[in-house]
Amino acid sequence: MTIFDYFRMKGIETADASFYRKIAEWKSWYNGNVPRHSSYYVYTGHGTKVRRRRRSLGMAKKACEDIADLLLNERVHFVIADQRTSEYVLRVLDNNNFWVLGNDYQERMAYSGTIAFVPYLYDAVSDSKGRIVSGRVGIDYVSAENIFPVTWTNDRITECIFAFPKTVNRKKYIQLQHHRLGADGNYVIDNSVVLCMSGGGTWKELSQDEWKQLRPFKNLAAHINTGSPDRQFTVQRLNITNNADTDESNPMGVAIYSGAIDILRSLDIKYDSYSNEFELGRKRIFVAPEMLKNTDDSPAFDPEDTVFYKLPDDYADKNEGMIKEIDMALRVDQHSKAINDDLNYFSLKCGFGSQHYRFDSGQVRTATEVISENSDMYRRLTKHEVILESALTELVRIIIRLGNACGENLDESTEIDIHFDDSIIEDKDAERNCDRQDVAIGAMPLWEYRMKWYDEDEATAKSMVDVGAEDVIE
Repeated sequence: MTIFDYFRMKGIETADASFYRKIAEWKSWYNGNVPRHSSYYVYTGHGTKVRRRRRSLGMAKKACEDIADLLLNERVHFVIADQRTSEYVLRVLDNNNFWVLGNDYQERMAYSGTIAFVPYLYDAVSDSKGRIVSGRVGIDYVSAENIFPVTWTNDRITECIFAFPKTVNRKKYIQLQHHRLGADGNYVIDNSVVLCMSGGGTWKELSQDEWKQLRPFKNLAAHINTGSPDRQFTVQRLNITNNADTDESNPMGVAIYSGAIDILRSLDIKYDSYSNEFELGRKRIFVAPEMLKNTDDSPAFDPEDTVFYKLPDDYADKNEGMIKEIDMALRVDQHSKAINDDLNYFSLKCGFGSQHYRFDSGQVRTATEVISENSDMYRRLTKHEVILESALTELVRIIIRLGNACGENLDESTEIDIHFDDSIIEDKDAERNCDRQDVAIGAMPLWEYRMKWYDEDEATAKSMVDVGAEDVIE
């Protein structure tokens, strides 16, 4: 039984199972373990074949790392107008290791196409009427293989099931968390736990009393009424049209290299050939048998030195010379050009523009020059940031709402701005110097300068100017 069989048994329809096979394919390239590609057989001509591991440049992983570093790095800032709310949200993000796991899951999104952030309450304390009076906000991070959309409109997922695999006493369990709209229009979260038996062939759904005996599910509630018409999860995908599924309405995203699989395959074949060129083209010195020993019968050459190769005993009778050197010509330049051509195609397909990667001295290097605002990479990056900004803003709203459920008295309508890192797109030092000159000639007010370069809101920036900050421009 698969998870999709289980859903159908429950009368739940999700995105088609065939699409999740595509996710598994993209993941295999990311992991560098692709069926019928990462290993292959070489026939020896004697009726036997030798299994070989194909050397790989690992460009799928590299592309995922690069887009993750561009989308969510240490220079991305959350600017929340209300100070108390801002401090609470940033504390929750820090407590949930968001600045590490957030980047990690951007990388996972790049190979799987989709991720989700699912905030929740834990260590909650309620009063005699069942109202929550205190608690803490946690964040679950989910990648595409464990996200199962149930209902969606215009690519916005409104109802969804998230799977959280757990292993207890060497047994595999899966917690299924179903976010759905109740009859009153508010969200309800249904939790269930299934035991995967016989290698996943049989699934057994546990009762609440049974899962309460297992440590990971000890405090898991079967049903949660959120009391809110707003969803308690946010989904992010790459801003690339999904052409991997015949169902055009599928709301899931695709891998950043989904359209470059053939190029990845070609890159690995050429890099493997490049490596083999050095392995098979090693210098050899063929030596006649009588030249291998000195007059005192001691070895003339180091027996561990692989450069020497003993010739047959009758070699001297058939050939001239006792020592023959073989020095194979290596086709390094041809291989390097072919690999660089594929790297350019791959970079273009992934949205980095051409010349982003180059093969030099046996390794891949990344371009570091400032990127023009007219470049392919700039346009693709800002396109991805549209969805990322929406997802992060919704994540902050959910954290604020859960904080208020715990009595934190936060401002749910506060203004939220996400400031992305554009230092790779434009020369920040040059831009800052220009702004300094504008302030000096009165073309730009100092409070606006402080808002831009100090990430201050308007009220804070103006108050700093009022106390004499206009005399200092860093």
